[in-house]
Amino acid sequence: MRVSTLLAATASVALISGAAAAAPAAVATAAVSAPQDAAYTDAELKGYATAMARIAPIAQSLNGAAPNADQQAQMAAAVSESGLTIEKFNEISNAVGADPELGARAELAAATPSPAGSVGAGVTDTEADQFGAAMVQLQAVLATVQGGTPTPEQQAQMAAIVEGSGLSVERFNEISNAVAQDAHLRARVSLADARRN
Repeated sequence: MRVSTLLAATASVALISGAAAAAPAAVATAAVSAPQDAAYTDAELKGYATAMARIAPIAQSLNGAAPNADQQAQMAAAVSESGLTIEKFNEISNAVGADPELGARAELAAATPSPAGSVGAGVTDTEADQFGAAMVQLQAVLATVQGGTPTPEQQAQMAAIVEGSGLSVERFNEISNAVAQDAHLRARVSLADARRN
């Protein structure tokens, strides 16, 4: 699950304060605002994503209700064990919610790197961007396909889109197959998409 999609389910998590870590029954009532020019390290973003992975199931089980003392303690422990302070976690959470590129960076930081020698490991940043840009255009064509099979004209249009992206059809297909199985490569493509938009 994308880190950014977890934010809606974890709105109460962004309200955890230092007091919640010390006294689990306390929850801050004001959100922490993130600096607009904050530059977060990959380690901070990985810590954030690690904490979110542990917090998400707790937050989703709340169904919008306030967490109880035990749930607050579990969420605070997840943040603490990720290497972040509650304040830094809240800051990053707010920033990720406001910045899709930062959310994509957090997703990438959390993904296990592509195995050495795999297609995903060999995809350059330029290729990831070319693939993502081509996919946006291809999805528009695929939305017009009726009956599940593209017409010869649609097939030609899709081939032209891929070749116009700077990738060969063969390389595009290699990357497409790898994206389906490689979370790190998917995260790299998502980051390229966020940067392009």
